[in-house]
Amino acid sequence: MARTDPRQPLPRTPASTTPLADYLDRPAPGAGPDYLVVPRSLAESMPLRWQQVFAGMLADLHDAYGHLRWPDYRVVPSRWELLTDLDEEQLAAAGYIADLDAAGELEYRDASSTPVPDPRQHRVLAPVEDPLPAPSEGRVEPRPAAPL
Repeated sequence: MARTDPRQPLPRTPASTTPLADYLDRPAPGAGPDYLVVPRSLAESMPLRWQQVFAGMLADLHDAYGHLRWPDYRVVPSRWELLTDLDEEQLAAAGYIADLDAAGELEYRDASSTPVPDPRQHRVLAPVEDPLPAPSEGRVEPRPAAPL
């Protein structure tokens, strides 16, 4: 419905009560169903004001939940890859093995030794070399902001 009187206020959409979940539930780099990973080298390369705000938010998070027993986390850079494209190390890390069957054909099995029916179409989350620079490599220049 078009607004005919410019003095009439625009209709307001209610603000979400779950803005972080709303953002992270759509595809976002570093976000999964259970965790959000923020590469340190990129966070430390952001403008100073952004870093100040982010450090404050992290401090608030840690103040609010510091009483919980936080584990140490091991973050492994990974990508969805075809099972048939993985080397032996990647297969093992993803929980698969490749071996010759009785007929001499390559057969892929999962961690419970169940054969994978169509390994050429089967994608798994496999470890890869980290494409992002380490924090010790210095600042990563961010992409320029889009014009207003």
